Amino acid sequence: MPELRIAPFTGTVLWLGRTVAAEDILRAEPCQGIHLGLDGISGDVHQGTTRSSCSRVTMLYPLETTIRNTRQITILSREELDIIAAAMSMDTVAPELLGANMVLDGIPDLTHLPPSSRLQTASGTTLVIDRINLPCNIPARAIEKAHPGKGKSFKASAKGRRGVTAWVEREGTIALGDELRLYVPDQRSWAPGHH
Repeated sequence: MPELRIAPFTGTVLWLGRTVAAEDILRAEPCQGIHLGLDGISGDVHQGTTRSSCSRVTMLYPLETTIRNTRQITILSREELDIIAAAMSMDTVAPELLGANMVLDGIPDLTHLPPSSRLQTASGTTLVIDRINLPCNIPARAIEKAHPGKGKSFKASAKGRRGVTAWVEREGTIALGDELRLYVPDQRSWAPGHH
């Protein structure tokens, strides 16, 4: 029995980027295509098979502990970006300002995809969803710099809509317009005490 099932949704790649550090903000540089190695996107600030632990995992490790890098890629949805922009009273929120690597169209509620879901291209390039990407102040600073007065509302507007982080399971390339088939874990939701 396979551990995954094909979901009835396919995501179309609308935008791709490579994230770079600039001063105290992250920005993404738009790309027509990206090569994904097992360590992520070449030249991206999140590239690597390992990373230093951050504030999101302090319950498990002291800061700066070397751990597996499951935050190689940041994926957002066009649908959720539209909702964030409306909540911020903006026409659009550019993925460059959010340090994104990919924007997909066609997968509803992308931010809440189950961990271990897969996104796979026709050629076999495969990403594994790690978890929800929580809103933080780093994109808020980039938004504020580009749109004075708007940055403060980002965190609340993006809650539950910030996309997901992922890591590369099978290397390959992804280009604008590619379609990614969604596979989700074939298991029920966790419900302790219920059999």
